[in-house]
Amino acid sequence: MQREARRRERMARDMDEFWVFGYGSLMWNPGFPYLEKVEAHVFGYRRSLCVRSQVHRGTPQRPGLVLGLDRGGSCRGVAFRVDSEGWAGVLEYLRARELVTHVYKERVLPVSLSDRRQIAAVGYVVDRAHVQYAGALDVAEAAAIVREAIGKSGPNPAYVINTVAHLRQMGIRDHWLESVERLVAER
Repeated sequence: MQREARRRERMARDMDEFWVFGYGSLMWNPGFPYLEKVEAHVFGYRRSLCVRSQVHRGTPQRPGLVLGLDRGGSCRGVAFRVDSEGWAGVLEYLRARELVTHVYKERVLPVSLSDRRQIAAVGYVVDRAHVQYAGALDVAEAAAIVREAIGKSGPNPAYVINTVAHLRQMGIRDHWLESVERLVAER
């Protein structure tokens, strides 16, 4: 564990600028100060409702579903540039937020910004070998799980409905997630 922590510290320090890629709630609720916020695109990964939430949007007995960055496709999101003086604190905050159960792996991702700059950004990718990884669910399966789950941060349907609303406000379409949201909202 110590070795992994040292590797991650070196990884962040080796970046010329410190950027963070957000694809879910991080886009509208980053929780850290930043110098610049730019629409961004990552290739090779897609936004997916593929993480079984046992705390925030579900329980161990009735897990909910939250977003993960999963292999395949591409994902529109947001990149945040962080002041060089503040990167250590931001990284500490992100690790506390994203690595609680280690269902995500911290990675440096190649990111294309909307202004055509190419950058490297820290992002959190789902660990497909983790017990909380739900895999590829169809729309009906995902909606059925979401409908019934409630965690310490509230009902899982509210998470999905809120996420889709925020994505729409940002001009980001996620047709699969929107289909899940429609089924959840029908109930």
